[in-house]
Amino acid sequence: MIRIKGLAAALCLALLAGQAAAQAPWTTTRYPQDIAKWWWDDGWWEQGKIPGAANHEVGARAAGYRSGDVEVPVEIFAPKGAGRFPVVVFLHGRRGVDPVTRLVPLRLAARGFTVVAPDLYAGRFIAPYPIRHDEALEEDAARAIDFALALPEARGQAKTCIVSHTRGGYYSLKALVTKGRQAKTACYLSYYPHWQHPEAPEPEQVYRYAPEVDALTLPVLVFFGEHEQYQRARPILAGIESLQQKTRDARVLVYPGVGRAFDFRPREVRSFADDLAAKDAMQRSAEFIRRHLP
Repeated sequence: MIRIKGLAAALCLALLAGQAAAQAPWTTTRYPQDIAKWWWDDGWWEQGKIPGAANHEVGARAAGYRSGDVEVPVEIFAPKGAGRFPVVVFLHGRRGVDPVTRLVPLRLAARGFTVVAPDLYAGRFIAPYPIRHDEALEEDAARAIDFALALPEARGQAKTCIVSHTRGGYYSLKALVTKGRQAKTACYLSYYPHWQHPEAPEPEQVYRYAPEVDALTLPVLVFFGEHEQYQRARPILAGIESLQQKTRDARVLVYPGVGRAFDFRPREVRSFADDLAAKDAMQRSAEFIRRHLP
């Protein structure tokens, strides 16, 4: 009887421990980046070294390019002063370009890049936050790559990189794969991209990613927060896993404690975790681009 009671007590304790672990996901969660630990830095761990951030004062100018019978307005962000600053393209998401989202390409330019940021919606008089997907925007996005590489700042530069967020991640996919601009692009980088056709049925949104993802052959880096909506997170993780199984250079980084828009959430709702994630992602974005646009 004593042994039975002792066994019952042990089983009870084990059950309680299991419940506690289930209620404390931070003790058991394994994010993709923590399995391979590709971010490990011996210099930091052994010697306390933190790579310094490059900071440039940024200027902006207005421009535009033709896409069929449409003039697409562009804002070009570039570091002030002399120097070679590789040209990259930033494609906005469903929110469009506004005073908050335009800070994203500006901050990228402050790292030492010339950033071409078209306003795809303004060119076609589309209001912010559109529900439907206008296929004409795919060509407009592709033409942004052509425009960027034709700039004087891109002289001698054979390829560019695409940076995007939310639905801009889908516009980028279509520009690269459907519109055939992978040959002009060295890398694909996106924050919490919508990796599915915006008008696809709900099961496609939740369980599948757009087939164009599997056609990506260039290096891919994606960021999102652990509180991202399930129907966005699942396709991203599945798409990255598929690319890795094809031995493509593809990585995803999941930031604990934040959700969508951690890179541009405004001051009144911004958290310390948002800022930590945004600064880290921007630094990693700059390193990723420089690695592929030497």
